[in-house]
Amino acid sequence: MFNEKAIISKWSADMYDQEETETNDVDFLLSVVGNAPKRILEACCGSGRILVPLAKAGHTVFGFDADEFMLAKIQRKAAGLANITWQAADAVHDDWGAGYDVVVLAGNILYNIVSDMDYAKAQELFIKKAASALNHGGYVYIDYRPGGHRVTQKEPSSTDDRDRVVFDGTDSDGNHGRMVILAGSYDAETQMNSFTRRFELTLKTGEAIRKDIPCQKHFAPLEQLHGWLADAGFAIGREYGDCNGNPLTDDSRSVVIYARKAE
Repeated sequence: MFNEKAIISKWSADMYDQEETETNDVDFLLSVVGNAPKRILEACCGSGRILVPLAKAGHTVFGFDADEFMLAKIQRKAAGLANITWQAADAVHDDWGAGYDVVVLAGNILYNIVSDMDYAKAQELFIKKAASALNHGGYVYIDYRPGGHRVTQKEPSSTDDRDRVVFDGTDSDGNHGRMVILAGSYDAETQMNSFTRRFELTLKTGEAIRKDIPCQKHFAPLEQLHGWLADAGFAIGREYGDCNGNPLTDDSRSVVIYARKAE
Protein backbone atom coordinates (compact mmCIF):
# COMPACT_ATOMS: atom_id res chain seq x y z
CA MET A 1 0.00 0.00 0.00
CA PHE A 2 2.83 2.41 0.86
CA ASN A 3 5.66 0.47 -0.85
CA GLU A 4 6.38 -1.32 2.41
CA LYS A 5 7.36 -4.96 2.94
CA ALA A 6 4.65 -7.54 2.31
CA ILE A 7 4.57 -8.50 5.98
CA ILE A 8 3.77 -4.89 6.89
CA SER A 9 1.09 -4.72 4.21
CA LYS A 10 -0.51 -7.89 5.58
CA TRP A 11 -0.40 -6.51 9.13
CA SER A 12 -1.89 -3.20 7.94
CA ALA A 13 -4.77 -4.94 6.16
CA ASP A 14 -5.54 -6.99 9.27
CA MET A 15 -5.47 -3.88 11.46
CA TYR A 16 -7.74 -1.98 9.08
CA ASP A 17 -10.24 -4.82 9.11
CA GLN A 18 -10.13 -5.01 12.91
CA GLU A 19 -10.22 -1.30 13.68
CA GLU A 20 -12.14 0.43 10.88
CA THR A 21 -15.63 -0.66 11.85
CA GLU A 22 -17.40 2.65 11.24
CA THR A 23 -20.90 2.18 9.79
CA ASN A 24 -22.52 5.63 9.83
CA ASP A 25 -20.76 6.64 6.61
CA VAL A 26 -21.95 3.43 4.92
CA ASP A 27 -25.50 3.91 6.16
CA PHE A 28 -25.51 7.48 4.91
CA LEU A 29 -24.18 6.45 1.50
CA LEU A 30 -26.94 3.86 1.21
CA SER A 31 -29.57 6.49 2.05
CA VAL A 32 -28.22 8.90 -0.57
CA VAL A 33 -27.94 6.28 -3.30
CA GLY A 34 -31.49 5.08 -2.60
CA ASN A 35 -33.21 1.71 -2.71
CA ALA A 36 -33.69 1.30 -6.46
CA PRO A 37 -31.07 -1.22 -7.70
CA LYS A 38 -28.15 0.46 -9.44
CA ARG A 39 -24.89 -0.55 -11.09
CA ILE A 40 -22.23 0.86 -8.77
CA LEU A 41 -18.44 1.14 -9.01
CA GLU A 42 -16.30 1.72 -5.93
CA ALA A 43 -12.76 2.89 -6.63
CA CYS A 44 -10.17 1.74 -4.07
CA CYS A 45 -12.65 -0.57 -2.32
CA GLY A 46 -10.11 -1.98 0.14
CA SER A 47 -11.46 -4.83 2.23
CA GLY A 48 -15.07 -4.35 1.11
CA ARG A 49 -16.21 -2.36 4.16
CA ILE A 50 -18.43 -0.28 1.86
CA LEU A 51 -18.65 -2.49 -1.23
CA VAL A 52 -20.25 -5.48 0.53
CA PRO A 53 -23.08 -3.52 2.22
CA LEU A 54 -23.90 -1.98 -1.18
CA ALA A 55 -24.26 -5.48 -2.61
CA LYS A 56 -26.31 -6.65 0.36
CA ALA A 57 -28.65 -3.70 -0.27
CA GLY A 58 -29.42 -5.13 -3.72
CA HIS A 59 -27.12 -3.10 -5.95
CA THR A 60 -24.87 -4.71 -8.56
CA VAL A 61 -21.39 -3.65 -7.49
CA PHE A 62 -17.85 -3.80 -8.80
CA GLY A 63 -14.78 -2.72 -6.85
CA PHE A 64 -11.07 -2.52 -7.41
CA ASP A 65 -8.01 -1.83 -5.29
CA ALA A 66 -4.24 -2.11 -5.66
CA ASP A 67 -3.77 -3.80 -2.27
CA GLU A 68 -4.01 -7.59 -2.60
CA PHE A 69 -4.09 -8.10 1.17
CA MET A 70 -7.11 -5.82 1.53
CA LEU A 71 -8.91 -7.47 -1.40
CA ALA A 72 -8.36 -10.88 0.19
CA LYS A 73 -10.74 -9.84 2.98
CA ILE A 74 -13.73 -9.51 0.66
CA GLN A 75 -14.34 -13.17 -0.19
CA ARG A 76 -15.49 -14.12 3.30
CA LYS A 77 -17.69 -11.03 3.67
CA ALA A 78 -19.29 -11.52 0.25
CA ALA A 79 -20.15 -15.21 0.70
CA GLY A 80 -23.44 -16.03 -1.01
CA LEU A 81 -23.65 -12.77 -2.95
CA ALA A 82 -23.87 -13.09 -6.74
CA ASN A 83 -24.08 -9.33 -7.41
CA ILE A 84 -20.54 -8.38 -6.37
CA THR A 85 -17.21 -8.60 -8.18
CA TRP A 86 -13.78 -7.15 -7.46
CA GLN A 87 -10.27 -7.20 -8.86
CA ALA A 88 -6.78 -5.80 -8.38
CA ALA A 89 -6.17 -2.56 -10.28
CA ASP A 90 -4.31 0.73 -9.98
CA ALA A 91 -6.76 3.64 -9.77
CA VAL A 92 -4.38 6.08 -11.46
CA HIS A 93 -2.97 3.94 -14.26
CA ASP A 94 -5.75 1.43 -15.05
CA ASP A 95 -9.10 1.88 -16.77
CA TRP A 96 -12.23 2.16 -14.60
CA GLY A 97 -14.65 0.72 -17.13
CA ALA A 98 -17.98 2.29 -18.12
CA GLY A 99 -21.75 1.98 -17.86
CA TYR A 100 -22.20 2.69 -14.15
CA ASP A 101 -25.07 4.54 -12.48
CA VAL A 102 -23.00 5.59 -9.47
CA VAL A 103 -19.26 5.86 -8.84
CA VAL A 104 -18.30 5.87 -5.17
CA LEU A 105 -15.23 7.77 -3.97
CA ALA A 106 -15.74 7.11 -0.27
CA GLY A 107 -13.58 6.25 2.72
CA ASN A 108 -11.86 9.63 2.21
CA ILE A 109 -10.00 8.24 -0.80
CA LEU A 110 -9.38 11.65 -2.38
CA TYR A 111 -7.21 12.47 0.65
CA ASN A 112 -5.59 9.03 0.78
CA ILE A 113 -4.39 8.44 -2.78
CA VAL A 114 -1.23 6.35 -3.04
CA SER A 115 0.54 7.14 -6.31
CA ASP A 116 3.76 8.44 -7.81
CA MET A 117 1.69 11.00 -9.76
CA ASP A 118 1.43 14.67 -8.77
CA TYR A 119 -1.14 14.54 -5.97
CA ALA A 120 -3.48 17.31 -7.10
CA LYS A 121 -3.44 15.93 -10.63
CA ALA A 122 -4.28 12.49 -9.26
CA GLN A 123 -7.23 13.93 -7.31
CA GLU A 124 -8.53 15.64 -10.44
CA LEU A 125 -7.92 12.47 -12.46
CA PHE A 126 -10.11 10.47 -10.07
CA ILE A 127 -13.00 12.83 -10.80
CA LYS A 128 -12.38 12.67 -14.55
CA LYS A 129 -12.24 8.87 -14.47
CA ALA A 130 -15.46 8.79 -12.45
CA ALA A 131 -17.13 10.86 -15.15
CA SER A 132 -15.87 8.54 -17.89
CA ALA A 133 -17.13 5.47 -16.02
CA LEU A 134 -20.66 6.85 -15.56
CA ASN A 135 -23.70 6.71 -17.78
CA HIS A 136 -25.09 10.11 -18.73
CA GLY A 137 -27.19 11.24 -15.79
CA GLY A 138 -25.20 9.06 -13.39
CA TYR A 139 -23.79 10.26 -10.07
CA VAL A 140 -20.46 10.44 -8.29
CA TYR A 141 -20.53 10.16 -4.49
CA ILE A 142 -17.59 11.81 -2.72
CA ASP A 143 -16.82 11.59 1.00
CA TYR A 144 -13.88 13.96 1.61
CA ARG A 145 -12.25 14.68 4.98
CA PRO A 146 -8.97 16.59 4.55
CA GLY A 147 -7.11 15.87 7.75
CA GLY A 148 -9.44 17.72 10.10
CA HIS A 149 -9.10 21.03 8.24
CA ARG A 150 -12.03 23.28 7.35
CA VAL A 151 -12.98 22.39 3.78
CA THR A 152 -14.26 25.85 2.88
CA GLN A 153 -10.93 27.53 3.68
CA LYS A 154 -8.29 27.92 1.00
CA GLU A 155 -5.61 26.77 3.44
CA PRO A 156 -5.71 24.26 6.30
CA SER A 157 -6.88 25.69 9.60
CA SER A 158 -4.05 23.95 11.46
CA THR A 159 -1.10 21.62 11.08
CA ASP A 160 -0.96 18.39 13.04
CA ASP A 161 2.13 18.86 15.22
CA ARG A 162 1.68 15.75 17.35
CA ASP A 163 2.54 12.10 16.77
CA ARG A 164 -0.61 10.01 16.41
CA VAL A 165 -1.01 6.24 16.78
CA VAL A 166 -3.34 4.95 14.06
CA PHE A 167 -3.16 1.19 14.63
CA ASP A 168 -1.81 -0.85 17.54
CA GLY A 169 -2.52 -4.55 17.58
CA THR A 170 -1.80 -8.12 16.55
CA ASP A 171 -2.54 -9.58 13.13
CA SER A 172 -3.88 -13.03 12.27
CA ASP A 173 -0.31 -14.39 12.04
CA GLY A 174 0.58 -13.29 15.58
CA ASN A 175 2.70 -10.31 14.56
CA HIS A 176 2.24 -7.31 16.86
CA GLY A 177 2.92 -3.72 15.97
CA ARG A 178 1.73 -0.19 15.59
CA MET A 179 1.49 2.43 12.89
CA VAL A 180 2.23 5.99 13.93
CA ILE A 181 1.75 9.21 12.01
CA LEU A 182 4.62 11.49 13.02
CA ALA A 183 4.15 15.24 13.31
CA GLY A 184 4.02 16.91 9.90
CA SER A 185 4.21 20.27 8.18
CA TYR A 186 2.19 22.20 5.61
CA ASP A 187 3.47 24.13 2.57
CA ALA A 188 0.99 26.88 1.70
CA GLU A 189 2.45 27.37 -1.77
CA THR A 190 2.05 23.74 -2.85
CA GLN A 191 -0.94 22.98 -0.57
CA MET A 192 0.91 19.84 0.53
CA ASN A 193 0.83 18.22 3.96
CA SER A 194 4.06 16.28 4.56
CA PHE A 195 4.53 13.70 7.31
CA THR A 196 6.08 10.32 8.08
CA ARG A 197 4.19 7.06 8.49
CA ARG A 198 6.13 4.82 10.91
CA PHE A 199 5.60 1.07 11.21
CA GLU A 200 7.00 -0.72 14.26
CA LEU A 201 6.43 -4.50 14.26
CA THR A 202 7.56 -7.34 16.47
CA LEU A 203 7.04 -10.55 14.53
CA LYS A 204 5.88 -13.80 16.06
CA THR A 205 9.46 -15.03 15.60
CA GLY A 206 10.77 -12.19 17.76
CA GLU A 207 12.26 -10.26 14.84
CA ALA A 208 11.74 -6.49 15.02
CA ILE A 209 10.92 -4.41 11.95
CA ARG A 210 10.81 -0.62 11.78
CA LYS A 211 9.98 1.25 8.60
CA ASP A 212 9.60 5.01 8.10
CA ILE A 213 7.73 6.02 4.96
CA PRO A 214 7.61 9.69 3.92
CA CYS A 215 4.10 10.67 2.80
CA GLN A 216 2.40 13.69 1.30
CA LYS A 217 -1.24 14.66 0.87
CA HIS A 218 -2.68 17.54 -1.09
CA PHE A 219 -5.20 19.77 0.65
CA ALA A 220 -7.83 20.58 -1.98
CA PRO A 221 -10.27 23.17 -0.64
CA LEU A 222 -13.94 22.86 -1.54
CA GLU A 223 -13.62 25.54 -4.22
CA GLN A 224 -11.03 23.40 -6.01
CA LEU A 225 -13.22 20.29 -5.77
CA HIS A 226 -16.13 22.24 -7.23
CA GLY A 227 -13.93 23.37 -10.12
CA TRP A 228 -12.77 19.85 -10.92
CA LEU A 229 -16.35 18.58 -10.83
CA ALA A 230 -17.58 21.33 -13.13
CA ASP A 231 -14.72 20.74 -15.59
CA ALA A 232 -15.62 17.03 -15.68
CA GLY A 233 -19.25 17.82 -16.53
CA PHE A 234 -20.84 17.38 -13.10
CA ALA A 235 -23.54 19.45 -11.46
CA ILE A 236 -23.77 19.20 -7.68
CA GLY A 237 -27.11 17.77 -6.63
CA ARG A 238 -26.66 17.44 -2.88
CA GLU A 239 -23.94 18.54 -0.50
CA TYR A 240 -23.57 17.86 3.22
CA GLY A 241 -21.16 18.77 5.99
CA ASP A 242 -20.73 15.18 7.19
CA CYS A 243 -22.06 11.64 6.99
CA ASN A 244 -24.84 12.48 9.46
CA GLY A 245 -26.54 14.75 6.93
CA ASN A 246 -25.64 17.98 8.74
CA PRO A 247 -25.49 21.11 6.56
CA LEU A 248 -22.19 22.34 5.17
CA THR A 249 -20.90 25.40 7.08
CA ASP A 250 -17.74 27.48 7.27
CA ASP A 251 -16.60 25.25 10.15
CA SER A 252 -17.20 21.92 8.39
CA ARG A 253 -14.15 19.66 8.38
CA SER A 254 -15.61 17.24 5.86
CA VAL A 255 -17.93 17.32 2.87
CA VAL A 256 -20.15 14.76 1.19
CA ILE A 257 -20.99 15.54 -2.43
CA TYR A 258 -23.51 13.79 -4.70
CA ALA A 259 -22.99 15.24 -8.16
CA ARG A 260 -24.76 14.37 -11.39
CA LYS A 261 -23.10 13.88 -14.76
CA ALA A 262 -24.75 15.86 -17.55
CA GLU A 263 -27.14 14.03 -19.86
